[in-house]
Amino acid sequence: MTIQEQILNEVDKLSINERILIIESIWDSIPSAQESISVTEAQKTELDKRYKDYKDNPVDSSNWENVKKKIKSKT
Repeated sequence: MTIQEQILNEVDKLSINERILIIESIWDSIPSAQESISVTEAQKTELDKRYKDYKDNPVDSSNWENVKKKIKSKT
């Protein structure tokens, strides 16, 4: 069994709230990682499209705090 499989087996034993906290921690650790993250042209195009959509319709978007509250209220 690989280390990834072992970790996932342990993660499966956690509550949803605990899993979300782990995901947030992992996500927050990515910018401090030493290796560079490259973005494909397709990803850049999608990001540009989403940014334009946001700029054109800022009222239709949600900030991160509201999204987190909504997610946590479902658990």
